[in-house]
Amino acid sequence: MSAEQKPSKGLNIALWIIQSLLAIMFIMAGVMKSFQPIEQLATSLPWVADASIFLVRFIGISELLGGIGLLLPSILKIQPKLTGFAAIGILIIMILAAAYHGMRGEFEAIGMNVVIGALAGFVAWGRLYKAPIKTKS
Repeated sequence: MSAEQKPSKGLNIALWIIQSLLAIMFIMAGVMKSFQPIEQLATSLPWVADASIFLVRFIGISELLGGIGLLLPSILKIQPKLTGFAAIGILIIMILAAAYHGMRGEFEAIGMNVVIGALAGFVAWGRLYKAPIKTKS
């Protein structure tokens, strides 16, 4: 994008809405997987019973940090390109989650992974290329 072109206001608003919704979702999921007792977590997420506690906690911390990364750099305007990188991280998490659910035969869960991954990919594209946030001067 050349210096005189400004991204559309509608695109910027859409990116902020999607970033915020994804951030809320991943922060909540990350807190749950990071801190909730495994036995309690397994009642709402059956795959947890078959996974190692290390994997569950690793996924939780990754989701928590990804959710924070979707908002904080952009809000503070300190290294806002990190928002795009966080979105790429979320996309990778969704690809791995889809593969994991596929291996377990949980094909009904893959649709949600695809939708969330596509939204994260949109945020990455938007914040890295089409409507980047300027750093604080």
